[in-house]
Amino acid sequence: MTSTNTIAEPVRPGPDATLLAVHSVDEFVFSVPNLEEARHFYTSFGLDVRNEDGALALYTFGHPHRWARILPGATKRLLWLSLGIHATDEQRFEQHLEEQGISRIAPPHGAGTGGLWIEGPDGLPIELRVADKSSPSQPAPREYPPQHGNFGRSPSRSKAQATRPLYLSHILLFSADVDQAVRFYEDILGLRLSDKSGSVIAFLHSPHGSDHHLIAFAKSAGLGLHHSSWCVPSIDAVGIGTQQMAQAGYGQGWGVGRHVLGSNYFRYVRDPWGSYAEYSYDIDFVNAGDQWPSADHPGEDSLYVWGPALPDDFITNHELPVRT
Repeated sequence: MTSTNTIAEPVRPGPDATLLAVHSVDEFVFSVPNLEEARHFYTSFGLDVRNEDGALALYTFGHPHRWARILPGATKRLLWLSLGIHATDEQRFEQHLEEQGISRIAPPHGAGTGGLWIEGPDGLPIELRVADKSSPSQPAPREYPPQHGNFGRSPSRSKAQATRPLYLSHILLFSADVDQAVRFYEDILGLRLSDKSGSVIAFLHSPHGSDHHLIAFAKSAGLGLHHSSWCVPSIDAVGIGTQQMAQAGYGQGWGVGRHVLGSNYFRYVRDPWGSYAEYSYDIDFVNAGDQWPSADHPGEDSLYVWGPALPDDFITNHELPVRT
């Protein structure tokens, strides 16, 4: 199997002047009580973890983009979300927000002063900022085992390379009202529904081209970050990542399995705060300009085709106060 830890930058199409939509999750920012725990977890996961201005910054090896920052805080908590827009859309978004009656807010403490700051569903501060498109503009790389021949085709365990994700595929957020969140991200931010299951879970993509979902929502009593999902190039990378995280002390999670909605093979690794980082391989892709055949699916089709049983607390929002 050919091993690749970098992703070549594709030729990206120019923005469609008829669209007004965010194109990427430019950065998500959350706090944790112990940065060294976070450093160990995400370094073990295969990310390039850097110190930046008293925080941890998450990069993928071979890619210049900063996908996330982790700040010190009393608890694990999603702080804000920065979404990328094209430079040609900045004034249009300002006008659109005004027409929709969406008030501007001050940036959260620790955030930059640029961009257009608004309050999203569940009180989440959202920044719309001019940025290069970091969401994929073509399907993710896929590596396959060699064709049959007079030799063993499996990689040697002694020579297997550690899994290093290629890029951030998507994030899944908790919301007290999934339907309301979907309407906001469609009507205000221009995303489009890929698929959903009732009012329990929903998946949205960018019409500028993205994986099956750029952002997803799951029902809870309030805001939270359930997981970040990271593209890897093969099913072996999912398996090796599962193994490397178990060896690093992170054996809890869900998978290996395969989703129905999105089609990707997965392994969710539980982090020290009860949320997850996902290795994702071979997710569906929505090309710019395509109309995805979105649908409302039964509950049994909202999670997986095959895999181990879902952990009892998998859809638990650990950012909410514990009820006594």
